[in-house]
Amino acid sequence: MKWLWLTALVIVLDQASKWLMSAWLDLYQSVAVLPFFNLTLAHNSGAAFSFLANAGGWQRWFFIVLALTVSLVLLIWLSRLKASARMEAAALSLIMGGALGNVIDRFIHGYVVDFLDFHAAGYHWPAFNVADMAIFIGAALLIIDSLRKPSEHS
Repeated sequence: MKWLWLTALVIVLDQASKWLMSAWLDLYQSVAVLPFFNLTLAHNSGAAFSFLANAGGWQRWFFIVLALTVSLVLLIWLSRLKASARMEAAALSLIMGGALGNVIDRFIHGYVVDFLDFHAAGYHWPAFNVADMAIFIGAALLIIDSLRKPSEHS
């Protein structure tokens, strides 16, 4: 449970960056930072890649309940880890922080604030945020950690 500081850090960085971008940019306004990267304010009422974004509103509560349930499962998982499982603990904490950061948006606004816009050759990756990065990095760390551990079932 000593890794919950990382969860809290992700939530603070996520919410602070979303607040800053929302205060600075108008909706869909884009500011070029690098030839392949813009800051572009977007609102996503769906999930990843705007999945269910036009579902009529019920998806807001569905994604809130889903993320809170997943966060509770991750918290229980985290509480049962051995002290030596540092990568796994960091991964779970990052995923939980990202999930809760986006839950805060859904609860307050009804949508998730996104603003990181990467692009190449005229194609844009869907905009995302700090919470999404934490979830991605946490998931990648879980995969790496599972690959480097000897199988307990062999």
